Amino acid sequence: MSLPQKPSLLNKLFISILVFTNPLFMEYVMAEVKLPAIVSSNMVLQRNTTVTLWGWADAKEKISVELSWLNTPLKLEASEKGTWQINVETNNSRKPQTIKIKSDTSNLLLENVVFGEVWLCSGQSNMFQPMKGYKGQPTFSSTLTIAKSSNTKLRLFTVKKVGSRIPVENIEDYISWQQATPNNVANFSAVAYFFGQQLQAILDVPVGLIHTSWGASKIQAWMSKDALKPFQEVSLENANLKKANRIPTALFNAMIYPLVNYKIKGVLWYQGEGNRNEPENYKKLFPAMVKDWRTLWGLGDFPFYFVQIAPYWYNDNSAFQSVTNTAFMREAQLQCLDIIPNSGIAITMDIGDEYCIHPPKKKEVADRLLLNALHNTYGFETVEYTAPSYKSFELKDNSVVLKFNNVGNGLFTYDQLEGFEISGNDKVFYPAEAKIINGQDILVKSDKVTSPVAVRYAWSNWTKGSLLGTNLLPVSSFRTDLWNDNDATRPKKI
Repeated sequence: MSLPQKPSLLNKLFISILVFTNPLFMEYVMAEVKLPAIVSSNMVLQRNTTVTLWGWADAKEKISVELSWLNTPLKLEASEKGTWQINVETNNSRKPQTIKIKSDTSNLLLENVVFGEVWLCSGQSNMFQPMKGYKGQPTFSSTLTIAKSSNTKLRLFTVKKVGSRIPVENIEDYISWQQATPNNVANFSAVAYFFGQQLQAILDVPVGLIHTSWGASKIQAWMSKDALKPFQEVSLENANLKKANRIPTALFNAMIYPLVNYKIKGVLWYQGEGNRNEPENYKKLFPAMVKDWRTLWGLGDFPFYFVQIAPYWYNDNSAFQSVTNTAFMREAQLQCLDIIPNSGIAITMDIGDEYCIHPPKKKEVADRLLLNALHNTYGFETVEYTAPSYKSFELKDNSVVLKFNNVGNGLFTYDQLEGFEISGNDKVFYPAEAKIINGQDILVKSDKVTSPVAVRYAWSNWTKGSLLGTNLLPVSSFRTDLWNDNDATRPKKI
């Protein structure tokens, strides 16, 4: 089919009459090629792979795509529905590139496009927390970090908070791709920035960060209708989208689905507080969400690194049951490591804040996510990324000896071990003394429990993790028992 010819004078008159009587006709006859928000100047395309460019145009419109790194323009034709997409090979060039998209009605130019590593960063308020912090809640090291943040090789894209009743094709509200500067880093996710800035420096390649998060959001809001179907029915007909962060599928529809054509390297996820009272359900929902995202992106089991929620008092540090004690949620998140392929966890037992749900040590969180990425994604085999984890126990006289996985060079504590509790068959847990023995085991005992059968560590809302590996990565809260949480108690008076 030949390209459309320029309209004759008679045709122009006819078109003018149609436009005057039906303004919608103007969109039909004069529609320009359009791109999604995520495809723009300054973007980072995943390097050394096949990426997708896509958009909208007139039905059957012929489009030419000129790529500065290829010698020959790529030709395509929009579908009958007015959509188009094309797969493009990228390489490892460090030079800024251009993309020209032309049609009979359009001449688009994308400049300063680079090839690098693209990471999607999502979750709730601890991922959303900007480098400058929240009011009355700082981000440590932020001032100098912001001052030193100018970097042409680090690019930022922000999806603003919006919900939708149905999956939408394009992002409604956003901050387009920008090079990192003090002006935009101050308001960008601190965890995402600390991760990306260090990754860029270590790999010496451009890094693109796509930030899409919303405070107080439940995981159900980030899941598609199909992913939630085995767990609950979803109807958004009468939903109040002002509270979209609490509405099943509403954030997925508006803040994730429009991105699934954009090739990424992996995902950083910091969420869980919004579901802290349903740990067993979360252990089902989280893996289902990850599986669904991976299916939609069609990139296989891409890396998915997530943060365990930090200790915080939640107005009740004596809570012991699963609906009120977030140790059960931390346990569920740790168990997701064995359920979700190619996943990793950043444990935050030692960097929480008793009375602030937004701990200020965001760089430490990012560091631990980065260690996962460096070792597992980028092949830095000597970079340690795992903390010791509980393995088994042995009864020894009136005490318990705990064994651990991933011990490496051994266990460590800065001062003395705290947060251990021990129980007999009565399932009443008493505070216990604990010490490191043989450099790699823990001996736990209490004079109130002469025949111990179970131990719990850091099993409360707020606790200060005191047990680490010699790589200074903290051990997660754990328990040696599998008792129904309503059966186990603490003594009324000690």
